Amino acid sequence: MKILVANIGSTSLKWRLFDFADGERLLHKGGFEQVGDYARAIEDCLADLERSGVVTSEREIAAVGFKTVVAKGVSGCVRLDDSAVAAMEAFNQLAPAHNPAYVRGIRLFAQRLPEVPLVGLFETAFYQWAPEAAMRYAVPASWCDAGVRRWGFHGASHKFIAERSAELLGRDDVAERARRLYVDDGSTPVREPALRVVSCHLGGSSSISGIRNGVAVGNSLGMSPQSGVPHNNRVGDLDAMAFPFAIRALGLTVEEAERQLCNEGGIKGLSGVSNDVRNVWTAAQGGNAQARLALEVFVHEVRRWIGGYFAQLNGADALVFTAGIGENRSELRAAICADLDQLGVVLDANANVKVRAQEAVISAPESRVRVLVIPTNEELVVAREVKRWLDRRGSSTTKPVPQTHLSTPA
Repeated sequence: MKILVANIGSTSLKWRLFDFADGERLLHKGGFEQVGDYARAIEDCLADLERSGVVTSEREIAAVGFKTVVAKGVSGCVRLDDSAVAAMEAFNQLAPAHNPAYVRGIRLFAQRLPEVPLVGLFETAFYQWAPEAAMRYAVPASWCDAGVRRWGFHGASHKFIAERSAELLGRDDVAERARRLYVDDGSTPVREPALRVVSCHLGGSSSISGIRNGVAVGNSLGMSPQSGVPHNNRVGDLDAMAFPFAIRALGLTVEEAERQLCNEGGIKGLSGVSNDVRNVWTAAQGGNAQARLALEVFVHEVRRWIGGYFAQLNGADALVFTAGIGENRSELRAAICADLDQLGVVLDANANVKVRAQEAVISAPESRVRVLVIPTNEELVVAREVKRWLDRRGSSTTKPVPQTHLSTPA
C-alpha cells in the first residue's frame, strides 16, 4: 500500500511517498518552492514519482494524505469530500496562511486523481481529549458556539513526539497508546507512574504541548495558529483589547491591522531585521539591541508555557525540543533551559552544542528531567493515520463518515 503525503504551502508543494506493504518505508520525497501554478506542480510531482521508479502507475497510490489545519465542526482523520473542504473554507480566516492553500491544492488533486481517496489528518485532532478547562476562553457561550475556543495545532508533530519520547524513555505501553490514539480513543491501558512530557515544537511556527501518557493536556496555540508564543512573523499571544486600540490609535482598517499582525509581527516585528531566527541571531551577536530583544521575548514566552505545563502535569519526565529551531539552535535551547534546576532540568552544555537535527539526550546525568532533541516526522504520522483510515474501511473506495468527535480516554 503506497500513500502519498502532500504538504501544501502558500507558494510550495512538498511530498513524501510511503510504502506500507511490508512494514513502513519512505520511498521518495521531493518538493517545489515558489509555486505559481499548482496544477502544473501536482502534474510534475506525479511525473517525478513515475520517473523515479517508485510507482509504475498512478493507480498504485492508495490515497493522498494531507496535514490539514482546522475546519468548522470537523476534526480527526477524515475523507476530504465536499463537506469537509467547505468546513475548511468556513475557517479560512483562522488560518489564512494555511487553509486557502490546502483547499486549492485538495481540489486540484481531486481533479487530477478522481479515483484516489484524499484524506486529511487535522492538526486539531490531537487535542480532542484535552480537559475542557484547557480549551475554553472566558467568553459568552454564544462566542464559544461560534468557534471562539482553543483548538490547538501542530498535532501531527506533537503526536510523533508523544510516541517517540515514550519509546526512548522505555515506556512502550505509552508509545502504543499514543500510536493508537485515533483508533481506540486513547483507551489503551498504561502502567503507573504516568509519563509526563513537555513537547516544544519550535520553528517558523511554534507551539508547546503538555502530554500525559501519550495524550495532550493542551497546546499553546489557541483559536488560530496566530496565537501562543511569537512566530516568525505572526504576533503570538496578544491582549484582546490591543486590536481595537491599535485600529483607533493608528487609524488602521481592520484588514490592515490583521495583515500587520499576521505578516509583520513575531520575530520579524520585534527585531526589525528578519523573520528568520538565523539572521536575527547574527544581528544580535553583532550588537543589534532589537534583535537581541526579539530572541529574549521568544525565550521568555517559551519558558512561560513550559512552566505552565510543568504545573499542569505536576512535573515532567522529559522536555523535548523539535522542529527547525528546536532541533538546530543549541544557543536557544540553552537559554530556554537556563536556571531550571529547581524544576529538575539540568542541561549538559557540551552535549547540547554538538546536537543539530539528530536524536539525542542533552541533559546532564544528574538531571531529574530528561532533555531530548527529537527530529519530528509529521508526514509519517499522517501516512500512518491514512493507512489506518483505509484499513478500517477495508477498501480505498468505501465512502466514510467524517469523524468529528471521539470519546474521552480513560
